[in-house]
Amino acid sequence: MLIWFLPLFLLFLMVGLPVFFGLLAAPGLMLWLNGQERDITLLYRNLYNGMDSFPLMAIPFFMLAGELMNRGGITLRLVEFSQALMGHLRGGLAHVNVLSSMLFAGLSGSAVADTSALGSMLIPAMEKQGYSRKFAAAITAASSVIGPIIPPSGIMIIYAYVMGESVAALFLAGLVPGILVGVGLMVMVKVMADKYDFPVASRRYSWGERGQASLKAFFPLLTPVIILGGILAGVFTPTEAAAVAVAYALVIGLFVLRTLKLGELSDVFTRAGITSSVVLLLVGAAMSFKTVVSLSHAPEQLAEFILTLTENPLLLLFLINLLLFVVGMFLDAGPAIIILGPILGPVFASLGVDSVHFAIIMCVNLTVGLATPPMGLVLFVASAVSGERVTTIARAILPFLAVEIAVIFLITFVPAISMTIPRLTGFVN
Repeated sequence: MLIWFLPLFLLFLMVGLPVFFGLLAAPGLMLWLNGQERDITLLYRNLYNGMDSFPLMAIPFFMLAGELMNRGGITLRLVEFSQALMGHLRGGLAHVNVLSSMLFAGLSGSAVADTSALGSMLIPAMEKQGYSRKFAAAITAASSVIGPIIPPSGIMIIYAYVMGESVAALFLAGLVPGILVGVGLMVMVKVMADKYDFPVASRRYSWGERGQASLKAFFPLLTPVIILGGILAGVFTPTEAAAVAVAYALVIGLFVLRTLKLGELSDVFTRAGITSSVVLLLVGAAMSFKTVVSLSHAPEQLAEFILTLTENPLLLLFLINLLLFVVGMFLDAGPAIIILGPILGPVFASLGVDSVHFAIIMCVNLTVGLATPPMGLVLFVASAVSGERVTTIARAILPFLAVEIAVIFLITFVPAISMTIPRLTGFVN
């Protein structure tokens, strides 16, 4: 009977109950109906225990670093650097949009932050140059999903914590897939630019001007180098790296670039605190949810059901990608990973799929779901920034979603794409 907490949880989501309360109410109610009152105490105790973790401190620190970078005007320097490199191409501002998202991903690791920061700047600029507003909003939303794929990534930290994986291994495994998504989007932009005669954003910059733009963007671009370099060299843990990123962002914003004022810090801390509290509450509830998943033997039952369909790991990966894609249409990446990771991860590990490889498949697939209709979060953010209707953006984003889905299947069936760097650096056997 306990297994019925899963459909009950889905029912709660369908009637509009917030995910946090659904994660606690569904298993709690079923434990009570099942006469397991003692386990209810365990369920709610794990809510706190799930948040009381040193590795999870990386999440609020990375969010704070992203807020500081954004408020300090660093986004503008990244856009200027991108335009110096690619603005002379046909469809130049669309290319600049994608490249800026790839660079911003190394600072914030958040698709929502990417959409709001870059969208507020680039969507009006693209519209002024002759792009339709729906196209500008669509390419902004599509490229923003690169944020949680290229490290640092909040959802990968969550996955690593919930599933006991190495944060560094997941960060390294996300590098090439993130770049592939960006390159794929640029290829699609080029195809559309040639077909629809998109405008050129600017003249070709001289190498001297590109050098000046690079110098302006030097300190922001150094952030991911410090984060990843410090982790890989063993100088600091991912949590300590996040704290270093905050200190670095403060120093750069206040004293080097002088684009951040002391009076703005209270608002920055408040915004980062609110966002972090939402994420940490979800993680705590997920750890409680995971307890009941174990008690219900849902992973074992799901494994038996999946194996009745086929024992071919490749076919199962194809089917699970379809499932994750559908889930991503309705549920945000963080909660989906928290809920499905403990259920699906052990199943594919038993089939011989490397746990880090499966983690990347799941993270990338559900991240793309952020831009997938009908409930993709970044679609709503892009709508708010651009003033365009969500349904209009959803239609315009379809060519870019096709590219991202193709990349998902590519990294699924060619494990070397995501696994080579972690293996070369010794984080995966």
